[in-house]
Amino acid sequence: MFRVIVALLALAGLAAPLHAQTWPARPIRMIVPFPPGGGTDFVSRLVAGELAKSTGWTVVVDNKAGASGMIGLAEAAKAPSEGYDIVMGQADNMIIAPATMKTPPLNTLKDLTPVIQVASSPSLIMTRADSKFRTLADVVAAAKAAPGSVNYGSAGHGTFPQLAVSLLMQEGGFQLVEVPYKGASPAITDLIGGHVQLAALSVASGMPHIKGGKVRGLVVTSPKRSPALPDVPTIAESGFPGFDATGWLGILVPNGTPAAVTARLHDEIAKVMQLPEVQQKLIAQGVEARWTSAQDFAAMMSRETAKWHKIMKDAGIQPE
Repeated sequence: MFRVIVALLALAGLAAPLHAQTWPARPIRMIVPFPPGGGTDFVSRLVAGELAKSTGWTVVVDNKAGASGMIGLAEAAKAPSEGYDIVMGQADNMIIAPATMKTPPLNTLKDLTPVIQVASSPSLIMTRADSKFRTLADVVAAAKAAPGSVNYGSAGHGTFPQLAVSLLMQEGGFQLVEVPYKGASPAITDLIGGHVQLAALSVASGMPHIKGGKVRGLVVTSPKRSPALPDVPTIAESGFPGFDATGWLGILVPNGTPAAVTARLHDEIAKVMQLPEVQQKLIAQGVEARWTSAQDFAAMMSRETAKWHKIMKDAGIQPE
């Protein structure tokens, strides 16, 4: 009997390496929890396409939108843990959305296993090219001199750029009036049309209009300037040392996925993110490539969750 037990344990120990040697034996599904055409979809399709090109694997993008990106995450968490389902998570659906729901469909920090962070993306605070606001200091001074007189458009209450503004107001002791829109497009349209004075959106949303001369970038929310907009200063440079409100994207898998498989996924995706052509394509969309370890990715998500949940609570954002 003892020999039988030893033999069974030995076979169990061999199972993971053998699985890793034969994996992948069929297409890998990359779940994208947002609709086609958005920023998360662009990054996901770029990573999927380059991963397929560099490895020979078949990687199929599957858009599963809804519930602020939570439906796709929940589907990934319930998927078989065999290495054939991966999901692109990001700050909005991993951190922000769960805190706005009384009964979120999953615990994003516990129900998925981090593999690798693939990108970071700051927000952009911008104004019309002919605006009287030339710097962030101008905005702060006007808001303090006449509370309620300065407004800004957002892509929706509770979006990451809107929370970046909330953090800025908390640190600076001033108030801007939010005008929430259903997406970035109507917000930027009203900014250009003069219906709002500022807009807080993604870098990608503002870049074409900055290059077209209709919009001026005031600040980005990352600790360092964005390579996509090197002439736009950071909030940290503009009177708020240490300010950081950077969005991110990363790959996760169902819990229980074999460690050898997640390690292989990590290594192959890391190679893709280091390709100069991939980095340039991301910068053109206002995004920077990253290739962290799984441990660093998990630690970052934990820190960011604690940080932003406190900011949301302080801003009076309650679960609904």
